[in-house]
Amino acid sequence: MTNKNVELMRGEPEKAVKTLAIPIMISMILTALYNIVDGIWVAGLGQTAIAGIGFVTPIFMVLTGASVGLGNGATSSISRFIGAKNREMATKSATQALFIFLGASIILTIIFFFIQRPLLESYGASGQTLNEAIAYSTPLFLGLFTLMFGNGCSGILRGEGDMKRAMYVVVVTVILNALLDPIFIYTFNLGSAGASLATVVSSAVSAIVILYWILIKKNTYIDVNLKNFKFDSKISKDILKVGIPSSLDMLIMAISMSIILIIISMVGGDYGVATFTTGQRLYLFAIMPLTAIGSAVIAVSGSAYGAKNGEYLSRTHIYGVKLGLTLGTVITLILVVFAPQLATIFAYTPETAQLVPGITTFLRFVCPCLILTGMGIPSSFFYQGIGKGFYSLMFTILREIIFVVPLIQLFVFEFHWHLISIWLGLCLGRSIASVINFAFARFEIRRIKAQFKN
Repeated sequence: MTNKNVELMRGEPEKAVKTLAIPIMISMILTALYNIVDGIWVAGLGQTAIAGIGFVTPIFMVLTGASVGLGNGATSSISRFIGAKNREMATKSATQALFIFLGASIILTIIFFFIQRPLLESYGASGQTLNEAIAYSTPLFLGLFTLMFGNGCSGILRGEGDMKRAMYVVVVTVILNALLDPIFIYTFNLGSAGASLATVVSSAVSAIVILYWILIKKNTYIDVNLKNFKFDSKISKDILKVGIPSSLDMLIMAISMSIILIIISMVGGDYGVATFTTGQRLYLFAIMPLTAIGSAVIAVSGSAYGAKNGEYLSRTHIYGVKLGLTLGTVITLILVVFAPQLATIFAYTPETAQLVPGITTFLRFVCPCLILTGMGIPSSFFYQGIGKGFYSLMFTILREIIFVVPLIQLFVFEFHWHLISIWLGLCLGRSIASVINFAFARFEIRRIKAQFKN
C-alpha cells in the first residue's frame, strides 16, 4: 500500500494532488469539527466562557501552527528524498523529525505555561473572562506533546503519500472528542477546562496510533529505528528550514489576531469578541478543504522538485489553484446564503441568541475572501514543498501585517465603521495578498523550470 502511495506521488501530478487531497480534506474537516464541537458544548456555559476561550485562540493557533509547521517540514523533506528515490535519507529525515517534535513540545510547554496569564491580560481578558481563559488554556499547555506528535507524525505519513491512515486516526479521535466533551464539561463539571482536556486526550490517542505504525508495526515506506539514531545537523536543518517558517506562519497570524482582538474588545466588548470567536470557528472550518489541497501540493511538489521535474512542478501548482478556486467559490456561497442558520448552531441558548445577527454579518463580510484564498493557499504550500518555507512566511506577513491589520485600523479609526470595518478589512486584506502570492509563485516556477531546463 505504501509503495503505491510513493508511486502515486511520482506519477501524474493532477491525479496525485486530487487523490491525496481527498483524505487530507476529510481529515482536516473532521479536525475542524474538534473546534466546532467544543464551540457547541461551550455555548452552554454562556457568553463569558465563549469570550474566555476566544482570548486563548491566538495562543492555541501558535501551538497548532508549531505542530503542523514542523509536520510540514517533515513532509517537505521526506517527499523531496522520495522524489530523488533515496529511501535511506527519507528514513533519516523521519527519525530526525521525531526528536525535533519532542524537543519543541518540551520548550513550548514551559514557555506558554508560565506566560499564559500576562499574555491573556495583554489581550484584554479580565475578571471571570480571564479565569475561563486560564481554565481552558492550562490543560492545553500541559498536554502540548500530544498535539505536537499527533500533527507532526501525520506530516511524516503525508511525506510518503500515506494520507488514508492519518484520516482513519482523525475519524476515531474526533468521535472520541465529541464523546468526551459533554462528559468532561458537564458530567465532571470541569467547565471550560473540560473542553480542552477532551482535546488533549483525543490528540494523545492520535499520536499513540501513528507512532505505533511507524515505530512498532513498521508498515511504512520509511523504516525508523530509534536505536540507530544519530543527530544529523544537515537533515535537521532541511526540516527546520521549512518547519520553522511554517510554524511562524501561525505566529504571525496569532499576532495579527491578537491585535484584531484588542480592537474588537475596544469596539464591541465581550459581545464583539464572542461574535468573532464563533464566526472564526466557522471560517477556520471552511478553510480546511483549501488547506487540504495545499497539504497535497506540499507532498507532490516536493516529489517533483526532488526529481528535478519542472513541468510536473508547474502542473502541480496550477491544478492545486484550480481546485482551490472552485472549492473556495462553493464554500463561500454556502456560508453567505446559510449564514443565519449556521450562526444559530453556535448561539442556541437564550443567553447567546443575541449573537446570531453579529455572527451572520461576520460570515457575509469575511467569507467572500475564500474565493481568492483558493489561489493563495496552494501557492504558500508550494513554497514549502520545494523547501523554501521563508517565501510562505513572507506572504503571511504581507497578508496579515501589511494588508489586514492596517486596513482594519483605517476603517475603524478613520471611517468609524465599528465591527463591520474589521470584517471588511479581513476580507480585503486576505484577497489582495492571495492574488500577489499566486503571481509570485508563477514567477518562481518559471525560474525553477529554467534551472532544471525542462
